[in-house]
Amino acid sequence: MALTLKQMRHVAKLARLELSDEKLTHYMHAINALLEHFETLQAMPLDTVEPTSHSIPVFNAFREDCVEEPLSRDLALMNAPEARDGLFIVPRIVEE
Repeated sequence: MALTLKQMRHVAKLARLELSDEKLTHYMHAINALLEHFETLQAMPLDTVEPTSHSIPVFNAFREDCVEEPLSRDLALMNAPEARDGLFIVPRIVEE
């Protein structure tokens, strides 16, 4: 199922992208190559392959959840770029 230039123009319009026909043609060839590869994968006989979520076994490394002494305020603020009155000072990101 190869995409046409007309379909690429439509997708670019939906994504609000202004691309030249040269760029669209370039991306169309790249996407069509991917689609061909996906079609090859779809045709593979995988009836005997057991479904997996990972290619290698994955195990969680659980540890005992235990209560410990919390960090002191001075220790928590020790590496802060800027602190004042026991608080972290961060740059303003919201303008008024």
